[in-house]
Amino acid sequence: MLETLPNGFPSEALARIQPSATIAVTQKARELKAAGRDVIGLGAGEPDFDTPDNIKDAAIAAIRRGETKYTNVEGIAELRTAVAAKFKRENRLDYTPAQTFVAPGGKAIIYNALMATLNPGDEVVMPAPYWVSYPDIVLLAGAKPVIVQTRLEDGFRLAPDALERAITPKTKWLIFNQPSNPTGACYTRRQLQAIADVLLRHPQVWLLTDDMYEHLVYGGFEFHTVAEIEPRLYSRTVTMNGVSKAYAMTGWRIGYCGAPEPLIRAMAKLQSQSASNASSISQWAAVEALNGRQDFIPQFQKVFEERRNLVVSMLNQARGIECPKPEGAFYVYPSIRKLIGKATPQGQCIENDEHFVRELLESEGVAVVHGAAFGLSPFFRVSYATSTAALEEACRRIQRFCASLR
Repeated sequence: MLETLPNGFPSEALARIQPSATIAVTQKARELKAAGRDVIGLGAGEPDFDTPDNIKDAAIAAIRRGETKYTNVEGIAELRTAVAAKFKRENRLDYTPAQTFVAPGGKAIIYNALMATLNPGDEVVMPAPYWVSYPDIVLLAGAKPVIVQTRLEDGFRLAPDALERAITPKTKWLIFNQPSNPTGACYTRRQLQAIADVLLRHPQVWLLTDDMYEHLVYGGFEFHTVAEIEPRLYSRTVTMNGVSKAYAMTGWRIGYCGAPEPLIRAMAKLQSQSASNASSISQWAAVEALNGRQDFIPQFQKVFEERRNLVVSMLNQARGIECPKPEGAFYVYPSIRKLIGKATPQGQCIENDEHFVRELLESEGVAVVHGAAFGLSPFFRVSYATSTAALEEACRRIQRFCASLR
């Protein structure tokens, strides 16, 4: 029986976007493993640690209390209070609970904020490489992503003068993520102030800071968020975060933000007609994550830093790869510029980073994400949020693959 679909399928909005490349790579690795292939997946941005027991216990207790009903769209009062306290405690930002918002994941925070504010013709500036979902959410809203390229030589950091050139009268937002997914790049206070100084000259531009990897910084690096550094931007900043990475709670799907109250109300209006509320059980778990013990975070940091050092060292021993050492997150973003144009033993030419990752998966069973998905080539992203043994084996396979190219 043939399937029938509505006229005009898919919608114009859906036709403007692509599926998430990082999710696609992770799914492909799962499918190959299920088919019996020996595959090491380094595509997912997901800690391999288990959610800490105190958080799981809080969720179980919530179930037993019967906390299984709909909640307020904006989130339960206890979690919004915990979010406001977290911003004050860790970021020196004063948000009332009414200035906070809870959504089913950090992606939903970004989606709600942009969909609630963008109109056709608006522009959103973002540095590349960027997280894969940023431009597609902008396109879905009918607006235009304006991509500002960064350079490996500058640590993949957004240059203030490049930001200045990218801003036009149509610019409505700057999306700013640090520590960066996919590069791990971080910004010092001085570098953040230079970005803030540009925005102060353009009062029509709002700022969305994606601080999801805030706690995953290494080598004594001190994290700061932009509204903390420059209070004059507070009234037009959305400070976004979540429990996914630092608390190993990716599947719990809780993101949160602080923002001006009128925008919070607009986001709630939108979410009331989409997801309604984040899972009640996940919200109670997040209350414990933010209010409870934090002693496991330094332990996570230590393991991630050791893995970062291992991966950077082993990839830099691979022929033709240049891998910088990032300050945060759990990714590296190596250059394969020297490998473009070379061929595999089977005669397949490596024309770009997408070809590179496809041939790497086919020949060595290592799944990574190509740089073009993040807006900057020729690179690829490795997530080192997996076991040290798996990382060692994966890096050996990458070394072997690179050595085979001629």
